[in-house]
Amino acid sequence: MARITKALAAAGALALIGSLAACSGGSSDGGETGETIKLGVVGASEPYWAVFEEAVEAEGIDLEIVDFGDYNQPNPALSAGELDINQFQHIIYLAEHNNATGDTLTVIGSTAIYPLGLYSSKYDSVDDIPEGGVVGVPNDTTNQARGLLVLQSAGLISLADGGSPYSTLDDIIADESKVTVQAFNADLIPASLPDLDAGIINNDFVADAGLTAEDAIAQDDPNDPASFGYVNVFAVREEDKTNETLLKLVEIYQTNEDVQAGALEASGGTAVMLVIPAEELQASLAEVQEAQP
Repeated sequence: MARITKALAAAGALALIGSLAACSGGSSDGGETGETIKLGVVGASEPYWAVFEEAVEAEGIDLEIVDFGDYNQPNPALSAGELDINQFQHIIYLAEHNNATGDTLTVIGSTAIYPLGLYSSKYDSVDDIPEGGVVGVPNDTTNQARGLLVLQSAGLISLADGGSPYSTLDDIIADESKVTVQAFNADLIPASLPDLDAGIINNDFVADAGLTAEDAIAQDDPNDPASFGYVNVFAVREEDKTNETLLKLVEIYQTNEDVQAGALEASGGTAVMLVIPAEELQASLAEVQEAQP
């Protein structure tokens, strides 16, 4: 029977991994011997995950969804063998993780591209944000860079050399920018909005903040070909990239009409749902890893 468990990280990702190891024997074989598949996600409260569980159960697969509170935890848990697969990140994020850690996690399927939005509890328009205002962005490197590009396209900041998927706060040209920018854990920005003039909020945290995608006062364009690196993916360990059970999970997600409709609804209708061959995704991951500084 499928089920959702909540992973708490009171002592950080390493404590989380140790906790999971103590609570279960893991399932590093990815379920091919009939063991429970452990899928790590961020934002399992979205209703479409329950629909996905039912569809997986109908195929005779025992699934446990492990819900993480932030983006720093699912990849270490996958690398340690405490998950079989995760789905929470885009290609650029995974490439940065692999380069930073030496891991060889890879991708076996796509889900969607989600726009990254700028939200405010004080202003209805970017033009209303005052000179010298303070804007929050995620502190993880890939989403921070993407957020900075959103702010630049909205006319709030200027970035050195026009900006890139690898821009940091140090690349902000202060005397050419309207606002100052502060970095926060991505999951903390919604609660910090009352103290900020605006904040970049990842799609996973929009609904929990009582917002919808329509509330964004600026966002990037997921249809832009330059956004390919932001395709969200299912990730596995390298040795599991041909695992038939894990590939079946991807197939169910991509082909079940109710799952697809639910995921689109959860995004406020803004997601671009995608089915991209695994080989193309893996090639893109390799290219991004090579290109990253």
